Amino acid sequence: MTRPLRVMDGAAAHAVLLALRAALSGDGPAVLPAAAPLGEAVETRVPRRVALVIETSGSTGTPKRVALSTDALLASAAASAAALGGAGQWLLALPTHYIAGAQVLVRSIVAETEPVILPAGHFDPLVFAEHAARMDAPLRFVSLVPVQLARVVEAAEADTVVLAAARRFDRILVGGQATPPALIARAEALGLRVTRTYGSSETAGGCVYNGVPLHGTRLHLEGVPGDGGLIELGGPMLAEGYLAADGSLDAERTASAFTEHHGDRRYRTGDLGELVDGRLRVLGRSDNVIISGGEKVSLEAVERVLHGQRGFESAVAVALADPVWGQAIVVARADAADTGDGADLERVRAAVAAALGPAARPRALHTVAELPQLPSGKLDRAALARLIAADGARTRD
Repeated sequence: MTRPLRVMDGAAAHAVLLALRAALSGDGPAVLPAAAPLGEAVETRVPRRVALVIETSGSTGTPKRVALSTDALLASAAASAAALGGAGQWLLALPTHYIAGAQVLVRSIVAETEPVILPAGHFDPLVFAEHAARMDAPLRFVSLVPVQLARVVEAAEADTVVLAAARRFDRILVGGQATPPALIARAEALGLRVTRTYGSSETAGGCVYNGVPLHGTRLHLEGVPGDGGLIELGGPMLAEGYLAADGSLDAERTASAFTEHHGDRRYRTGDLGELVDGRLRVLGRSDNVIISGGEKVSLEAVERVLHGQRGFESAVAVALADPVWGQAIVVARADAADTGDGADLERVRAAVAAALGPAARPRALHTVAELPQLPSGKLDRAALARLIAADGARTRD
């Protein structure tokens, strides 16, 4: 059995909320909140059990349509409420075409509370504070991405109104990408209750909170000697898979990411992780491990060192072809003075070498006007590498 798929303007959050409510009850079509302007409507039908479709490029840039069933969305919402101490009222600060934004609406529907919706567009901490003050439920929550949390923290450090508004939340979920530990520390020093989440569209959003799997979530690490384990996730919140253009499940593409181990269905995240004191620590993408000077180097490991250096809290590491090293690491950052190969580069080279060894030392420092992003909001490493290569980044021995 099938039902229609309704493609909607993701910026019309209240309309998406109403459509999702009907989809979850079975009275309406499945919903796809779109990021881009809508073109001519094309009649598409999807499996009856699918309630929400999220269009994502993940970390690869290859577009995918993730099909989520009513059961998966409700299981995710229930597990989240259990971890947060109960259902409550949510502030929607993320676009609904992101799974984290759509899940704010799903959780609101399940909790039978009315979400407070921020205006679409640029995230302003003062507007955030104004809307947070309107929340009146006993339990109040919000989901943010790291850059939004950084703006809230920066504003709260200087403005008591923003600080008071941020402190009203019983829990601030932050995810979508790695959150610098220094940012978490600053937030906690202000008295903000922050929870790091890990998950994806394929897991109906975050299913691991502060390194601990939510109720029903099964965490597996498939061993890769010396490199941590490949993270695989299972549980009732898993997506049905990926849709083909005609709305049916794309069996081949789905099988490339979802697998079964003796009846245990799992999603291969493509991330490397390890357990530290029983908690999951995400080490980075398995495809972001490069060979530099004959040694394996994780770009995410380099970034963790960078984020502890003043002026590099949001810097990223990319790999470029190098005639000497095979692959050379270049550090990129936005909105900073271009100091080229000066003191800043020497400082981070020394810090990275001390932590990870000589092969991991950045060979150049590059400043860009803005770090390119994928439609999912994540860093587009491939585009950044092309941009740096086109500008002719210099490397050092």
